Amino acid sequence: MSTYTEEVGNKLNALLEKTYDAEKGYKKAAENTDNVVLKSFFTRKSQQRYDFGHNLKTEINSFGQNIDKGGSIAAAAHRTWMDVKAFVSSNSAESMLEEAIRGEKAAIDEYKDVLSETNLPSSTVTLLTQQMNQIELDLAKEKVMENIS
Repeated sequence: MSTYTEEVGNKLNALLEKTYDAEKGYKKAAENTDNVVLKSFFTRKSQQRYDFGHNLKTEINSFGQNIDKGGSIAAAAHRTWMDVKAFVSSNSAESMLEEAIRGEKAAIDEYKDVLSETNLPSSTVTLLTQQMNQIELDLAKEKVMENIS
């Protein structure tokens, strides 16, 4: 079985931070739209990212790695997954979906970066692949929603 390196631990912590930032962004978006379909979608996405974060924390802890509590400068820099102010400043369905699509594409790139590590334990590969696949499915839904909005 492979072990975590400090670099992998740092990448997983960065992914965890971005996951929680996405959760907050989706929650804000749900609060700031009157569109019932979007409100439901963003609420579900917020809960999904909350669940993703807890699963990531469990995985990181299971291999004896520390969870970054977000106090470092590096963690603060990673809190740019989604510009919440820009996300909700325009309450139009189209602009919210465009920002969500941009954020989802960035998240997929982050997952791919971590998955490119050759020394990940199989449980981590499985978890990250499942989460990335779900994001990709939702990205396709967001693109369809954008086309009909």
